[in-house]
Amino acid sequence: MDLTTYAELAVLLVNGADRLEGIAGLRLLLGESGRGARAARATRADLEAMRALRAELLAVFESADAGDEDDAVARLNALLIRHPVHPQISGHDGQRWHLHLNEDGGIADQYAVGCVMGLAALVTDLGVDRLGLCDAAPCRRAFLDTSSNRSRRYCSERCASRANVAAYRARKRRVAV
Repeated sequence: MDLTTYAELAVLLVNGADRLEGIAGLRLLLGESGRGARAARATRADLEAMRALRAELLAVFESADAGDEDDAVARLNALLIRHPVHPQISGHDGQRWHLHLNEDGGIADQYAVGCVMGLAALVTDLGVDRLGLCDAAPCRRAFLDTSSNRSRRYCSERCASRANVAAYRARKRRVAV
């Protein structure tokens, strides 16, 4: 079971605030996350629950980004209690036996199980400092730092490039003055 893939669900949700403006956006987000089959039955209550889950996950990333490991872990533990994980052995589509997370409950509960378990595994294996928010102003999108040297600072190559160009231009202006 690749729990990093599950942790990326949290990043998708945290960065998908615009998708939580209505049910159509929620259905799109669920489709992008590989949960499209559940999307058709999404309700207004599911939308509100996903907004609440997004806020809780964003708070985990903000705590981690601020270097407050204890708060990030406390928030993850609270989510693990609220959304218990139930692994089960599965064999389908000609694959060998492997683990899946049993996702019971509403759409937000099902989504939360993967997010929270993935983040918890990543934090315990690699450290809280692997959860970050983009350094490129004004972006602040969430990301997972899976680099070997813990060096990731931006959510994408686009933000890294934009920040580097801005820093270069600022240095040039200082030299010209």
